[in-house]
Amino acid sequence: MRRRLFLRSGTFIVLVAFSGFIAARAAAQTSQPLALSTDAAAYVDNARGSSAIDLVRRAATSNRSLAASRLNVERAQARLAQAQLYPNPSLDLEHTTGKFTGAPDEHESTAGFSFPLELGGKRRSRIDIARAELDIARAEFAERQRQLTNDVLTAYVEALASLRELDTTARLNELDVETGGYLEKRVKEGDVAPLELQLVRVEIDRLRSRRELLKGRLDAAIIRLKALTGIAPEEQVRLREGFTPGDVLGVSTTVEDAVTRALANRPDIAAARANERAAEATLRLARAGAVPDVTPFGRFSSSSSAFDDTPIGKLTDRSKSIGFGVSIALPIFNRNQGARAEASAAVTQAQQERGYLETTVRAEVESAFRRLRSTDSALATFESGVIARSTENLRTLRAAYQLGEYRITDLIAEQRRVVDAEREYTEILAERYRAAIDLQLATGDLLTAGKGTTE
Repeated sequence: MRRRLFLRSGTFIVLVAFSGFIAARAAAQTSQPLALSTDAAAYVDNARGSSAIDLVRRAATSNRSLAASRLNVERAQARLAQAQLYPNPSLDLEHTTGKFTGAPDEHESTAGFSFPLELGGKRRSRIDIARAELDIARAEFAERQRQLTNDVLTAYVEALASLRELDTTARLNELDVETGGYLEKRVKEGDVAPLELQLVRVEIDRLRSRRELLKGRLDAAIIRLKALTGIAPEEQVRLREGFTPGDVLGVSTTVEDAVTRALANRPDIAAARANERAAEATLRLARAGAVPDVTPFGRFSSSSSAFDDTPIGKLTDRSKSIGFGVSIALPIFNRNQGARAEASAAVTQAQQERGYLETTVRAEVESAFRRLRSTDSALATFESGVIARSTENLRTLRAAYQLGEYRITDLIAEQRRVVDAEREYTEILAERYRAAIDLQLATGDLLTAGKGTTE
């Protein structure tokens, strides 16, 4: 009887601490953040740490892949400038002499000038193609930016989820270590069976192993964030946010509103539409290729000749002339038939691709919207039912144990159920965060909101 009463008294102390921890965790979801465990605190700096938007902005300025994509815009701008130029005129200079044919006094000099004229709207179509290609390059850059934002936020969510689970596991592990130390003294005094100590030690080692696993997962997420944001490997990255109900960004109220915004904002939709415009301009250029170009020209000639065998001696003749003309290519065989057929097929292809992409975007938006609403419902159920009931169950078990109704194995089992509940709660929080991010990215709202700082 003495051993049982003493054990219940010691376990009561541990259970009070554990129950207070669980209650504080539940309260922290809607109030001030709970002080972190030693393991988790090493990854957090609430004053100078990096938030999700901080890392997105860092990636926009330091990610090398995004910088390379930005150069495609500069190349497209250069192509547009080139397309706007007129064709160069030609200057022809010619000089003939009879010096090497026994007539040194005979020579002729000719200067000609020609200027090609593009007809059929060739230059306008060429400029339209270059402008559409510039729009494509800009849209593709924005799409790369959108995908990079998604990668950064996804890695950040993984870090937050690992951090929260690490904090929970580390705290429980520390409580178990305290329990083990207490039981070890009681075993030496003969008040507690060695088996009970061994059971607690198994739980200690299990949670210690879980802590190391979570540290590795958290380190991997931070390494991924460094790679995406261009942060040097030796530079420390600390997190500044946690999972709370207010962490989800504002989202659309209806699916129809979200789809409308997605079709208006998504850069990949803009790229598909620009690609369609480029195909149409290419078709116009191919049709204009059947119209022959005209090249007007003018020539000025000056010649001099001499006649030696005349009755009156040597005579010299000098003459000057000006000529005008036009050169016209005759489209008899090649009227650009193949190019026109190819361009026509390209227009149809671009239309089909744009239509398919719009359908895909609608599906992405609806999927993310449904996921967010489902996780909202799941989170509400979990917060009002699972967490509160798990905490209450543990308190009830503690009270029953004080009366000698349960064994320490029952307490360990209940603790594991609470740990599992906390883990599932973290998964729901992470999924809710991901769903909100996916919806923001699917509609293009997140990219639009960050344009002022990411371009």
